[in-house]
Amino acid sequence: MRALALLLAAAALHGQGSAWLRSAYRKTEARVPMRDGTELHTVIYAPRAGKGPFPILLERTPYGCHPYGPDTWPEALGPSETLARSGFIFVRQDVRGRMMSGGAFVEARPLADGPGVDEATDAYDTVDWLIRHVPRNNGRVGLWGISYPAFYAACALAAPHPAVKAVSPQAPMVDLWEGDDDHHNGALFLAQAFWFHTGFGRPRPGPTTLFEGGPDLRPAHGDGYRFFLELGPLARADAAFLGGEVPSWRDLLDHPDKDAYWTSRDLRPRIHAPAPAVLTVGGWFDAEDLFGPLHLDPRLGAGARTLVMGPWSHGGWHRTPGRRFGKLDFGSDTARTFQARVEAPFFLHHLKGEADPGLPRAWVFETGRNAWRAFEAWPPPAARERRLYLREAGGLAFDPPGTPGADTFTSDPARPVPHTAATELDVDPAYMAADQRFAAWRPDVLTYATPPLEADLTVAGPVRVHLAVSTTGTDGDWVIKLIDGYPDDYAAPAPGGDPWEPEPNELGGCLQLVRGDVLRGRYRRGASTPEPFVPGRPETFEFSLNDVCHTFRRGHRLVVQVQGSWFPLVDRNPQTFVPIPTAPPEAFRPADMTVHRCPGLATWLSLPVLDLPPR
Repeated sequence: MRALALLLAAAALHGQGSAWLRSAYRKTEARVPMRDGTELHTVIYAPRAGKGPFPILLERTPYGCHPYGPDTWPEALGPSETLARSGFIFVRQDVRGRMMSGGAFVEARPLADGPGVDEATDAYDTVDWLIRHVPRNNGRVGLWGISYPAFYAACALAAPHPAVKAVSPQAPMVDLWEGDDDHHNGALFLAQAFWFHTGFGRPRPGPTTLFEGGPDLRPAHGDGYRFFLELGPLARADAAFLGGEVPSWRDLLDHPDKDAYWTSRDLRPRIHAPAPAVLTVGGWFDAEDLFGPLHLDPRLGAGARTLVMGPWSHGGWHRTPGRRFGKLDFGSDTARTFQARVEAPFFLHHLKGEADPGLPRAWVFETGRNAWRAFEAWPPPAARERRLYLREAGGLAFDPPGTPGADTFTSDPARPVPHTAATELDVDPAYMAADQRFAAWRPDVLTYATPPLEADLTVAGPVRVHLAVSTTGTDGDWVIKLIDGYPDDYAAPAPGGDPWEPEPNELGGCLQLVRGDVLRGRYRRGASTPEPFVPGRPETFEFSLNDVCHTFRRGHRLVVQVQGSWFPLVDRNPQTFVPIPTAPPEAFRPADMTVHRCPGLATWLSLPVLDLPPR
């Protein structure tokens, strides 16, 4: 979660190495004062060769500016090898209260509405100090970061220093209650949150160069489903494992509703069409922060703005070549293409005055046909709504039901539906495109499918879910999955869409997850106003799945699955209307959950369908 190790994993891809960096850069460590007197540990890497002046590229991070000391060197600097060899001053900084910086750390520190210090003022003060104290700088500064560092880059947009000319938040955390990291629509993303906060969330005893993750809590059997099921109600976690030593975990449990704790951490209301150029980056298979880039980008207004969405896991555009994800092969090294055609030209243009790359407003990878697409806006204005209805006998159709009907399954918190067929403690990001046949075989999962498509169907934008449901409980989770059903004789497409394998491959018959998400039912009427269900009474409500850009190929089927749990990705809902963080064991009860498919009481998915030519 929040990519603690992804920067370390990127060095091999970037082809730099500590020996080359030592020969090409001078390293300086400094204590940079903030307006309240707090000093932040800052490391400056300045080019040895060239007359300059050089632009500054700044990354602010809670994970440490390793390695510490003037005579130790990292394996890589900056976003890519191209930029490392292009004449930049690279700066890394421990944020307030982390590692060697002064002050107190606050998880996703809120941006202040008035006087005081926050991450926007710390970024401003840092930039101001750098342009006045670092020799041979050209007065232009860029900020970038992936995951938590992207949150800090995004915060700088709230009140940017005039010297900041380019910012690239890549997989930024934007709203930790609605869709990033900790929660989705109020449902706690249990496995991710537990393992991250129990390691990262322990307060440091004082400034340190060593990251202390606390005691190892991982069981020898390595089975996350078993571990979290045996953990029982969330209230047991502190007593059984944490001893009250992880304040950020306690905050998760103390604030289940979207109260002031969460709204103060929502970046969207605090960013208003900033002056710098902005390159926002995300991955279609990002299991942590897919929500963030999609919801930050609309806040940025007009100007030099580009949204890039590629076929990547969390930070995969930085630490992998980007050719594969799980069983999917995209036919090219998409990460290298992004770095060469978009990221490096973006910074070179805005910080060094090199040629304008003419980037589109949105540059998006179309999965299914394996092609990059340029759009004038995202979501594409040309997309039109088509409603996909749940129908009788497990069918899906673009025509609404003509006769009354319903399907019921029993959701049992003692036997929740797993989110993956694998046995794992951490959340494997491959679940984002995993084969869902394991779930289709369960009696507590409803599966609906169209006949094989007669023509390609491209979905581009957010998928809206309209539920008509009832439950015998007083609460419940609704998990909806949009799936690509492959033909049994599937042969993989090459870039542009033509088959390139003469024989069927391992995806034959696969039910590949395209997009899935959960709504905690008590929040169906409002994030801050939980409301119980009336047992047996049908209700209609809506929520959105994150955006997609995916083509369901001719001969494939559209598939939808509906279930009441997604464990241990999502914590168990007791299915009784009680405070979930303190729910006792007896509150966890089975419930019969019904999906209605009647005229006037139908369940459907709103698909933004786009006509795209083959590439």
